[in-house]
Amino acid sequence: MTLRTILASAAFGLSLGLAAVPALADGGRNIVRLDQWGLHNGVGLRQDGARNRMSITQDGYRNTTIATQDGARNRTVVGQTGAYNSTTTSQAGRCNVLGVAQFGSSNDADLEQAGRCNAIGVIQTGRNGHATARQYGSGNVAVIVQD
Repeated sequence: MTLRTILASAAFGLSLGLAAVPALADGGRNIVRLDQWGLHNGVGLRQDGARNRMSITQDGYRNTTIATQDGARNRTVVGQTGAYNSTTTSQAGRCNVLGVAQFGSSNDADLEQAGRCNAIGVIQTGRNGHATARQYGSGNVAVIVQD
């Protein structure tokens, strides 16, 4: 194996490691704000506790967000612009709010909430958008708008 091959392999491996960004917050009143641009970016976030905030923005092509919150009065907002982007987001607990806005074509949103007094809002513009929202519990509300 040549030095050039080893360096190319190392650079490729490093780029894969930088493309996926995991984050974990535990407790309460944690705030995560993440912006990504480009293609094939990925983010994985998890927060436990109360009054946590997540805000994720992705602009580009084939970007992925996976986010989870467990607790009460948590907020997640995901904004994606471009094509073939996806978000998979879940919340468990009470009085949580989950919002997703996707602008572009062939974007996918898969959302789930378990508990009571939870709210989901999804806005998708462009062609071939796909949204799935599941809620388990009582007093929950969901709104999906596709244009």
